[in-house]
Parts: sequence; C-alpha cells; structure tokens
Amino acid sequence: MSTSAKVMYKPLSLFTSVLGGVLAGLVFRQVWARIGDDNDTPPEAEDLKADIREVLLAAALQGAVFGLVKAAVDRAGAQGYRALTHENPG
Repeated sequence: MSTSAKVMYKPLSLFTSVLGGVLAGLVFRQVWARIGDDNDTPPEAEDLKADIREVLLAAALQGAVFGLVKAAVDRAGAQGYRALTHENPG
C-alpha cells in the first residue's frame, strides 16, 4: 500500500471502528433485551447480587457480538476502500 493510500485509509478505518462499536452496543442491547431475565440491561460484573451465570453469559455474548460486528464493519470498510481506490488496504 502506498503512503498516500495509508494516509487515506487511517481516517476511514478510525471512523468505521467507532461506527462498529456503536452498532455493536445497539445490537447487544437488543439481543440482551430479548434473552435477559427480568431486566433489559445486562448485569454488571461488580454487582455481587447478580447471578454469576448471568454475568458470564452477558460477558460472553457481548464479546461475541462485538467481535462479529467489528469484523463485519472492518470488512465492509476495506471493501469500500478498495472500490474507491482499487487498492487493498491491508
């Protein structure tokens, strides 16, 4: 990748990362609202009143959702960059 291409890709990559984080948070909250027990918000790890299984399930699900959304957004950003510049970003 040329130096100018790297300079162009950095802001795009940063923007898509932020967008992906916001999107992942929204997706996770929607999923948790459907599968969580009484509460629409996931339990905090520091909340000792929360059931440990629910805390660990929420953490695992959140990690999976964030990883999936990040990969999808990063991939879409790379494909968009390639469509515009005809160069691979990585």
